[in-house]
Amino acid sequence: MITTPASVESFRSIIHFVTAANFLSFTEAAGQLGISKSAIGKSITQLEQNLGTTLFHRTTRKISLTTEGEAYLASCLNALETLQVAENSLRSKMTEPSGTVRIDMPAAFGRSVMMPILLDMAERFTQLKFTITFNDKIIDPLDVGFDLAIRFGPMKDSADLVAKKLNEQHLVFAASPAYLERYGTPKTLEDLTQHRCIMAWRGGRPLSWLVRKAKEDVRINPAPFHQISDGDAMMDVCVSGAGIIQFPELLLRPYVHKGELILILPELIPRATELNVIWPRSRHLLPGVRFIIDQLSVLSEQNVFS
Repeated sequence: MITTPASVESFRSIIHFVTAANFLSFTEAAGQLGISKSAIGKSITQLEQNLGTTLFHRTTRKISLTTEGEAYLASCLNALETLQVAENSLRSKMTEPSGTVRIDMPAAFGRSVMMPILLDMAERFTQLKFTITFNDKIIDPLDVGFDLAIRFGPMKDSADLVAKKLNEQHLVFAASPAYLERYGTPKTLEDLTQHRCIMAWRGGRPLSWLVRKAKEDVRINPAPFHQISDGDAMMDVCVSGAGIIQFPELLLRPYVHKGELILILPELIPRATELNVIWPRSRHLLPGVRFIIDQLSVLSEQNVFS
């Protein structure tokens, strides 16, 4: 599909808009850019007409961004940063990764596994910066608020997203020695459902567990004793003796080695699930993003995430 190139006037209007949004003042923006206040106002009004939406709330005393203006500002800043990275690369013939990469990942896995890896990258490449968010929500293809995301579970490429499998993860059941001494060790699936189950809380409801039953993986919904939205807190509660959790074995391994948790019910462990790195298909991959994908691929070959 052939697209019409943006005009010089369009780029000028974007600069005027971003500057005015930064100062929340047409007067300050005009002084910063060395043009008149009326020129700033006319330029932004023309931009709003072209976009078919209002970017600023205007009063006689101040201006403020509309919801649409905030969203457009975020897109403009991303585009300008992309241009800045490209310009810096051409000027200095940089070969090292640089720029800001926005990464979204599960809280417990992100803090314990991914953060040390990313901080090591930032230490080696000082122009590489991160904006990191932690959550376990299902990826929305319409959500363009990230460059990369890490997620557990099978993911397929789609028209909107690209998924690359890093390693497989085993979901296991665990409890503390104190809990098992007090309440006993479950031996069957029926026993398990009668115990104090610590369930992940997502989207207003507890998440189901995946178990092996009659050579098939099935989902069960035991009555939750505790429902917790944060993975780190779930592990802490389990270690304290409050109940049983199902969690990736990689994350529980340190607690098992220290004797703080005991793995139980090995016959109920389902088939391994995937760990994927995901990114929006439509977005041109900046060098920093491509570098991180390549590095995670190398680490997966070394079974760092297994």
